[in-house]
Amino acid sequence: MNAQTTDNRVKSSRLFDRARSVLVGGVNSPVRAFGAVGGKPVFVERAEGPYIHDVDGNRYVDLVCSWGPAIVGHAHPAVVKAVQNAAANGLSFGACCAAEAELAEMIANAVQGVDMVRFVSSGTEATMSALRLARAATGRDKVLKFIGCYHGHFDALLVAAGSGAATFGQPDSAGVPMAFAESTLLAPYNDLAAIEKIMQSHGSEIAAIIIEPIAGNMGYVPPVAGYVEGVRRTCDQHGSFLIFDEVMTGFRVAWGGYRTLCDVQPDLTCWGKVIGGGMPVAAYGGSREVMSNVSPLGATYQAGTLSGNPLGMASGLATLGICNNAGFYDALGAKATRLATGLQNAAAAAGVALQTGSTGGMFGMSFSDTPVQNFEDAKRCDHERFARFFRAMLDRGVWLPPSGYEAMFISSAHTDESIDHVIDAAGESFRSIA
Repeated sequence: MNAQTTDNRVKSSRLFDRARSVLVGGVNSPVRAFGAVGGKPVFVERAEGPYIHDVDGNRYVDLVCSWGPAIVGHAHPAVVKAVQNAAANGLSFGACCAAEAELAEMIANAVQGVDMVRFVSSGTEATMSALRLARAATGRDKVLKFIGCYHGHFDALLVAAGSGAATFGQPDSAGVPMAFAESTLLAPYNDLAAIEKIMQSHGSEIAAIIIEPIAGNMGYVPPVAGYVEGVRRTCDQHGSFLIFDEVMTGFRVAWGGYRTLCDVQPDLTCWGKVIGGGMPVAAYGGSREVMSNVSPLGATYQAGTLSGNPLGMASGLATLGICNNAGFYDALGAKATRLATGLQNAAAAAGVALQTGSTGGMFGMSFSDTPVQNFEDAKRCDHERFARFFRAMLDRGVWLPPSGYEAMFISSAHTDESIDHVIDAAGESFRSIA
C-alpha cells in the first residue's frame, strides 16, 4: 500500500500557511483546521466518484462525501451536466424558477406528512426557520434540544448543558446572549425519562423539541428502541411540535430519510446536504396548515436572495433522480454495512476496542469498549487514539472526518476495490496504534 506521508503534502502545507494570513485560522469551517487530529489540513484540488485528490497529487478514498451530500459520488456526470445546463441560463435570478416547484414536489411526495416546502441555503437556516415557525404556531418561546446534537450555528442552539433539574442552556460560544441560551433546555440523547421530567415542569412553555433522529455529531449514534416514539408521545401530551433535523439523514439513510424508517411523523422536518447534491441547498417543510404560517401566507417572516437558486435546484433534482432508482438504497446500505463490519473485524484482529454501525449510507466508528448512546459516552471515547488512527489512514490514502465526533458517509460510487482498500488500510492502521 503506497504511503502518502506529510513529505508528499508540501503544497497543502504551503497553501495553509498562505491561507492563515487572510482566512480566520486558515479555514472557513473550524473542523477543517485539523485541530482535533493534529498536523496541517490537506487542500483538495478535485474529486470524482469515491475519491478526492489533493493539490500534491495524492488520491484518497473519501468517507466524508462532503459531509454527506455526495451520495452518488463526486462529479457524477448527470449531476454535473444538469448544473452546467442550468448555469448556461444564468447563475441566479432572485426570482421564481420552475425547478423550485419540481424539487419541492419530489421531496413532498417522498415524505409522508409534508405538503409544503420552503427552500433556504444552509442547514442552519433550515433549523432556525423551523424553530421560529414552531414558536409562532404554538405561541411559546422555549425549545428543547439534546446534548451533543448540532443543529447549526444559530444563537439559541449554540448552548451547552447548564445546571439544575431543568438543565437550562448556557452559551456555548462567545457572542451568544444569555437570554437566547436561556430559552433552550437540554436533555441527554437517548434518555426518555429526562425528557419527560423536563416536560412535566416546562411543557407548557416549550414550542418544540428538535432532534437528530440519528445523531451525527457525537459520532454515529442511532436512537435506542422506542426512543423517537417516546419523544413524539411526549410532544403530543404537552402540545409541543416535534422537529426532525434531517440535514444529515434526509435522503441519506433511505428514500425520504429517517421518517420512512420509523412510525413517527414530525410536525416539521429540516433537510440539507443530499437534497442539493453538493450545492448550498436546504429546506424545511410540514403540513399545509403549519407551513401556511410562513410569509407571504402568514406572519412568520423568512426570506433569502439565493433560496431556490437554479443551480442548486438542478443539482438536487439530478441527485435525487438517481437516488430514486429501484434498489439504490439497498445497495448503498450493503456497502456501508460491509465497510462497518470490515472495520470492526480489522480492529478486533488488532486487539483494538471499536464500536461501529450503519444505517443506509451513513455509518460511524468510535474507539470505545461499550456502545455509544449519548454525548457523555462519546466524550469518554479514546479521541487521542482516533487522532493517531486518522493520521495513519491519511498516510494510507483514506479520507476520514478530522474529528472523532463526526459520522461518516459512503456513496453509490464506492466500489468493492475502494472499500477493500479502506479495510486493508484500517488493518494496518489499527496495528500501528494498538
